[in-house]
Amino acid sequence: MATTAVLIEAFEVQARQMALPRVLLTPNPMGRPVGPPHQIEVQRAAVRSALELIDGADGPGTVARFPVPYRPGVSGPPPT
Repeated sequence: MATTAVLIEAFEVQARQMALPRVLLTPNPMGRPVGPPHQIEVQRAAVRSALELIDGADGPGTVARFPVPYRPGVSGPPPT
C-alpha cells in the first residue's frame, strides 16, 4: 500500500533520516499537521496534496512542502 507521511516542518531532519517513501511537510504547529481546527478547506487541501504525492513523487524519498501558511482564525479556502 502506497503511503505519504504528513509531518510538520520541525521534523524535516528526522523525516529525511528515516528515508520515508514520500513526505509532505507543513508549516503548522505540533499536533496540527494538516491545519488549524475547523478549517476544513485547508485540511482537505493538505490531505489532497499528500495523496497527490503518491502518483506525483519524483522517486523514493521525495519530500514536498505544503505552501499554505498556518493561519488560525482565517476562514475560507487556501490561497491559490
